[in-house]
Amino acid sequence: MYRKELDNLIRSGTKISAIMLYGESHFLIDHYLKIFAQIKDANLLNLYHDEYDFNAAKAHLSQGSLFGDQNLLIIKNEKKVPKRELDILLEMVKKNPDNTFLYAYYGTDMKTSNKAFNKKSGGIEVRMFHPYANEAKTMLLQEAQRLNVQLDGYSATHLIESQNGDLGLAFNELSKLQILGRPVTSKDIDALVYGVGEVKIDQFINHLLAKKDFRDELHHVLESGEDEIRIVTAISSFVTQLYLFYANIKINGIADSRAVLGYKLPQKIEQERAQQSIRFKQHQYDSILTLLLENELKMKSSGKMDKGALLLATLIKLQSYL
Repeated sequence: MYRKELDNLIRSGTKISAIMLYGESHFLIDHYLKIFAQIKDANLLNLYHDEYDFNAAKAHLSQGSLFGDQNLLIIKNEKKVPKRELDILLEMVKKNPDNTFLYAYYGTDMKTSNKAFNKKSGGIEVRMFHPYANEAKTMLLQEAQRLNVQLDGYSATHLIESQNGDLGLAFNELSKLQILGRPVTSKDIDALVYGVGEVKIDQFINHLLAKKDFRDELHHVLESGEDEIRIVTAISSFVTQLYLFYANIKINGIADSRAVLGYKLPQKIEQERAQQSIRFKQHQYDSILTLLLENELKMKSSGKMDKGALLLATLIKLQSYL
């Protein structure tokens, strides 16, 4: 199913009892997961990453509801849940109208398990591609309206560009603009968002990738409210973007942000990304991205881990690859 069809189901109020969300845009996966998880007084079981246990999931969906509440099962994982286990969970949902099963898959294998979600099983699957520029702007304007932030189309585009096209970061920054209580201008965004948030993390990442001492910038980024997992994902996003520029230049001989990202970056940022991207080799990109993804998973998988210590160790090791 395409996202447009899913939006139509949501607008029509159609009950969705089982859905698999997967694809390239983790932001959109999380966005729709929040929408479907809004079930009042639900009997909820979250199984995130290494917490997944088939027997626990099955037991949760098999239990009856004493007070008419719904049993809600949410599985979030970068590893595929075996299809035979999904088949059983989907059958349990189909038999009991009080059950709802939300499966968010963050991995890169776009086949196999999603085949379990079909008309026969009563489930649907939706692949979340990165939104085009106009789609991203529309979604941001809708969220701004919900938060009573007076944002026009031009300012929405400026906000997204200030966050290097990361719609999730743009959504997060809307809370800073709520305090204005008037129409938001591009100058407001530069002052309240770009100048305070993204510049800090950009400066930190630039120092990191230039093999400079990054500790002061890291301290400021953490003090500004970013957590360790968010910092790792921001670095991953930044390095991935650099790699896309690197590949584009290798193939076409020029850097074109529209071809790489689906939207046009400001010329200055586009040139900076292109120059940075060719400083590294293929094997360095491979090592850096593998390191970041592995340690992001470690942070998400253990609630007792010292994430600050792991983050620092990760960044020191990352610099050793440069």
